[in-house]
Amino acid sequence: MTCFALYRLPDQETATRITSSKSPILMQSCNELNGQQGFVVAPFTPSPHTPILLIEAESVETFTPSQPTALPIGIAKERDNREEYARHFSLYHEQIAMGHFEKIVLARGCRVEMHGQPHVEDLFNRACRLYPHMFVALVHTPECGTWLTATPEVLLQGHGKQWSTAALAGTMPCQEKNTPQWSNKNIAEQQLVTTYIAQCLHNWGTHIEQNGPHTVQAGALLHLKTTFNFTLNDAQLVGNLLDELYPTPAVCGTPKEATREFIMVHEGAARQYYSGFMGPLSLSDHTHLYVSLRCMKIEQNRCLLYAGGGLLPDSNEQEEWNETQAKMETMLKLLKTTD
Repeated sequence: MTCFALYRLPDQETATRITSSKSPILMQSCNELNGQQGFVVAPFTPSPHTPILLIEAESVETFTPSQPTALPIGIAKERDNREEYARHFSLYHEQIAMGHFEKIVLARGCRVEMHGQPHVEDLFNRACRLYPHMFVALVHTPECGTWLTATPEVLLQGHGKQWSTAALAGTMPCQEKNTPQWSNKNIAEQQLVTTYIAQCLHNWGTHIEQNGPHTVQAGALLHLKTTFNFTLNDAQLVGNLLDELYPTPAVCGTPKEATREFIMVHEGAARQYYSGFMGPLSLSDHTHLYVSLRCMKIEQNRCLLYAGGGLLPDSNEQEEWNETQAKMETMLKLLKTTD
């Protein structure tokens, strides 16, 4: 079966289609990406069931995303479990209160049933039109299934020795006129991610320039963002840097390994490839890897949507639930019959 990846970089008018008749290369560590080329699809945690996938680019073509040829099929039913989320919030928040974690990200899934089977490339075209400033990607392999993402968060990009990354943490709804007033919780969350990334980069790069945080818009949401530009000491070891960076506290927590292990054991919906990363690696000597947020797995006439939020000591359960609802709207908007 053919593997493919369609992607459109932020603020670009054209997209790229990668196809391969070969099975993707399966990996268990980002270190194995050193010296490789292709399109990467990485899970939240590599395992035999959810390996890192590298689609080799047998065919690469550039195209302009078209207007969708048909309206979405429309939503028949949404299934989420409000009570289950409240139980998990209590469990996670207790760990923070006991001092086991400084921050931990609680995610959830929502199963959406459709009236019929949507055309996946139409959904990709629609995402490109609705979210021009995000990284949009549609990926399919037999190993991971079919995933669509429209994400604002870059994990790592660059070429040669010139690279960049960003800390994106803190969320609130867009405000039409007023200057955003960020809560102490959002500011603290942003600082945790910024500090973590800065520490990682000092191990692998030099001439690090840090700018921010500043407010950016992604769809109907605002985020706090700090950018980093740096010189990578050895571009052949980009996999080692990825292994240290990912997953950042923006999608996992601190300390990283302890929170990731807790999430894998206790979270209600298996994340699979949500909150991992994807994108082209060393294609035409350029790399653009983005965190797989605002995404869904497409299974015939149903979709599994994911969203999460970072919990700190002063997190409020209802506010966190509302944040996941707002984040899921990015994908839900693609499935509804009107924009």
